[in-house]
Amino acid sequence: MSVKTILLVVLFIWGIPSSFIRSKFRKIVYQTNDWKINIKPLFFKELKGLFINLYPEDANYIKTRNYYRVYLLIYLVLFILYSYI
Repeated sequence: MSVKTILLVVLFIWGIPSSFIRSKFRKIVYQTNDWKINIKPLFFKELKGLFINLYPEDANYIKTRNYYRVYLLIYLVLFILYSYI
């Protein structure tokens, strides 16, 4: 197997939990438990919540946001490696 094929498999496997993590983050940011938040194209507040501290007193939000940031950073690094190899 080539390095590019291995990276593609790793990228695919790393992307599997993204829907769960994003769903959890969106439910906190939009303050809802409704499942429809996962299919709505609401991005502005989500991006604000990712880069700005929307709820500084909410420990769950901060923990989830930081976890989501690390997850996305690793996803970005894997994608860049895959693109340039």
